[in-house]
Amino acid sequence: MLMLLMGVLAVLIGGAGALERHEVKDRPQGQFEMPQNLLGGGSYNQAVTMEPFSELKYRHIVRQAYDYSCGSAALVTILRFHLGLQVTEQQAMEGMLDKGEKDKIIERRGFSLLDMKRYAASLKVQGAGFRAEVKDLLTLTEPAIVPIDYAGAKHFVVLRGIRDGVVFIADPSAGNLAFSVEEFARLWDKNTLFILSAAPGSKVPAQLALNDQELGVVDMDRITNRGQMGQINNAAHLLERAVNSGAAGTWTRRQ
Repeated sequence: MLMLLMGVLAVLIGGAGALERHEVKDRPQGQFEMPQNLLGGGSYNQAVTMEPFSELKYRHIVRQAYDYSCGSAALVTILRFHLGLQVTEQQAMEGMLDKGEKDKIIERRGFSLLDMKRYAASLKVQGAGFRAEVKDLLTLTEPAIVPIDYAGAKHFVVLRGIRDGVVFIADPSAGNLAFSVEEFARLWDKNTLFILSAAPGSKVPAQLALNDQELGVVDMDRITNRGQMGQINNAAHLLERAVNSGAAGTWTRRQ
């Protein structure tokens, strides 16, 4: 009986392959041809570029080099990808140690918003801290550094913006994340935010701005948190579980 079933399966597979063949063509690395008739969209072909989720996850984010360097990485994420300043995390850490309160930085093993402001000023970049409500964040036109309290751990992340009840975050330790507004409000520490602004009239790359193409791949079933998350001891693992703004591990971009 088993051999009979295997024979039938082989015939079905072979028959399906005989219905239509698609010749393999050479393509530039990372590009694929996706015949739309296979996807229920007629005979139109659309050239796409496939981008691994591992690259999308940390796009336009400076990954923190150390457990304690989320502040410097968040700062450099904005300096580089929003303002266009070619600064490394190492340079930012050394600058904040030089311009900030070195003894206190060493004692707490981390940087404060005041340390960031002093270093930014040395680069001729204006930085300002604010207290705000979630409704105020809806009017932001620039990314902001915000402190969050995640599973008992203090952490700096970059708030990129809010769209349709979803808060988009650039996290130096976990990549691009998305939270519901309700969950973010619970995590946001003391309703504090820090904004770095370019000089009036200057042109900036603004690569942290949300775009419609990116928003089109958000998996709403994975937005944290539509239900209450259980407690997990490892804060890093909690952040890794937080949803990212990609879908199914890949992303397609039109040519």
